[in-house]
Amino acid sequence: MITHNDKIRNIAIIAHVDHGKTTLVDALFKQSGMVKENAEERIMDSGAIERERGITISAKNCAISWKGVKINIIDTPGHADFGGEVERGLSMVDGVVLLVDAAEGPLPQTRFVLEKALKLGLKPIIVINKVDRQDARSEEVIQEVYELLLELANDESMLDVPVFYANGREGRCGLDPGSLEENLYLLMDCILERVPEPIFDDQQPFQMLVSDLSYNDYLGRLAIGKVVNGSATTNDTLVCVGKEGEPKTLRVTRLQTYNGPTFAETERVVSGDIIVLSGVEDVHIGDTICTSDNPKALERIHIDEPTVSMLFSKNISPLSGREGNQVTSAKIWDRLQKEALRNVSIKVERNNDDTFTVKGRGEFQMAIIVEQMRREGFELCVGRPRTIFKTDEQGRKTEPVEYLFIDCPEEYSGTVMDKLSKRKAQMSDITYTDNSRVKMKFEIPARGLIGYHDEFLTDTRGMGIMNSYMKGYELYKGDFPDRFSGSLISDRAGAAVAYALWQLEDRGRLFLVPGDPVYEGQVVGERNREGDLLLNPTRTKKLTNLRASGKDEAVTLTPVSKPSLEQAIQFIKDDELVEVTPKSIRMCKKILDSQQRKVFENRGEIPQYLLNK
Repeated sequence: MITHNDKIRNIAIIAHVDHGKTTLVDALFKQSGMVKENAEERIMDSGAIERERGITISAKNCAISWKGVKINIIDTPGHADFGGEVERGLSMVDGVVLLVDAAEGPLPQTRFVLEKALKLGLKPIIVINKVDRQDARSEEVIQEVYELLLELANDESMLDVPVFYANGREGRCGLDPGSLEENLYLLMDCILERVPEPIFDDQQPFQMLVSDLSYNDYLGRLAIGKVVNGSATTNDTLVCVGKEGEPKTLRVTRLQTYNGPTFAETERVVSGDIIVLSGVEDVHIGDTICTSDNPKALERIHIDEPTVSMLFSKNISPLSGREGNQVTSAKIWDRLQKEALRNVSIKVERNNDDTFTVKGRGEFQMAIIVEQMRREGFELCVGRPRTIFKTDEQGRKTEPVEYLFIDCPEEYSGTVMDKLSKRKAQMSDITYTDNSRVKMKFEIPARGLIGYHDEFLTDTRGMGIMNSYMKGYELYKGDFPDRFSGSLISDRAGAAVAYALWQLEDRGRLFLVPGDPVYEGQVVGERNREGDLLLNPTRTKKLTNLRASGKDEAVTLTPVSKPSLEQAIQFIKDDELVEVTPKSIRMCKKILDSQQRKVFENRGEIPQYLLNK
């Protein structure tokens, strides 16, 4: 018999990057009494990288209690590269709160996450946030949201959705942007009224869909997910049904539910709740945990296929092992496998030459994985991100294409259009706004966006905004150059010398400062023309025992801005690698020896390990 659990609501908060999801969750915590009023900000952004960058990277669960009802909340990422986190988060909920910035309006990721929610039949509650901004245009934004709803759902009944206006930082909301209440009580009441109660069949035995994984030093592997049917108690003997359909026995050692941002141990869990289960070792996201008497698997979580791949390998630099303590290929492979276990949107493959191919959603997602690894003490080398091509039914080559949205000052629009046209972008729409800005929409191959972000910010003097989301696979658009400049390559090992760098400044943009260690094959700068150039950054001034007439020239170097990890990944060419250690980011050729490189170039051959790009 189908039954409702009226003591639980499960919701996800979805939005574009920096529209205020995590700040709103903070306010819900405080006003429901789950944390103190003077608690730290952005409680759910628990990772160091999340706090530094001000973004949510992985979906996180929490819970509040309001009027005797437990509300499980999932704070989802807003960046398109972490779409897999959104998809698995939506698998646990019965409704969504869609947050939209009152000035920026619906942006590409708003469309992406809303489309995913509507496909799952989840009804949204609309919250127009940051209405206190000076450039807020709340009335226009809500009309844009309505248009988006009609476009995605093609159903006029979708316009009958609750709409709230909010100032998430102050924890206030209301039905009119000009008169906000002093709290979020209206929103919490609406969640109880409009979000459907979890439904289950009380005749069915225990079934739980695993939507997330974690690890505890004392409890081991933790399976996180929603109880779809039935109930379970501590020490129950259950089975885990994986992708192959073979049930594996497990014994529940501990059951926990969410209480605010933390866990609370419980003896029994019921249908509709989101729980943390201990006692299962061999488990993957999408598996079903159920009773041994009736091992029936639930429908697995559907995740979009990866579109970008990147080569990972051990550090091939002569400086390897000086800064990190995790330097072997075996350690890197183990770490990547652990990442693939809990990050459902990536795939990891081992190559024949002791390198690894990691496939994911985008270069930013890859950069975050590398950044996490370097902070854990790993040393490794990574290659340039490559789009994943496919073959259609007619045997034709296809590639991922993205919708690209550009918002920039009108004076820079010509440069942007020229650069994008060289990357095979096709403009489909252009709008001139009142504040001398231009909004443009393009369709562009995903490979055309690799390495373009920094160039775009330079071309628009940092005043441009660029967003994109996946359109799908289309026929191959043709070749175009990845980079129009060459690299400056060191031809020997040593330490960089100020005199040598001063003499080389006219060759291009350098990445070194005096005293930096260098080695043969290291990329020490960007050349100001095409083609690579070998040079000696360790050269010192020749001294004699004769007094020089006149004065020596003073060595004054141009300030150097060393590339960040993301900038280095975007900068390198196909035959180059980024060397990543806990303290340093360097770039080098895949073949360090200049004579060897010349031999392969003359023969027109490609070394075996260059094939795994």
